[in-house]
Amino acid sequence: MFVDDWNKAGNFYTEVLGFKVKHNISLGANRWLTVVSEEDPDGGELLLAPSDHPTTQPFRDAIVADGIAAHSFQVQDLDAEWKKLSDRGVNFITEPMDAGVVNMAVF
Repeated sequence: MFVDDWNKAGNFYTEVLGFKVKHNISLGANRWLTVVSEEDPDGGELLLAPSDHPTTQPFRDAIVADGIAAHSFQVQDLDAEWKKLSDRGVNFITEPMDAGVVNMAVF
């Protein structure tokens, strides 16, 4: 996930979404910052990568224009997560809905 501000992104992913930091390693002007699910700390890691590479903004613009999600997360109870995150100020584009093979909500 490309981020413009590690502190802001780190706080959003940990304090709002409920992930926990797995790695936060200084690399000079950059960092190796990853977050993981609190329920599965040895599972997949989400890298919060710097957005300063020249190809990042055209990539971001293209996926937003095409309506493509940058990433997705599976949860056990979508309605409960939607409520919890809404209460924490997350702005959802869609409320929980049946999308055929999955239920989903987009923020």
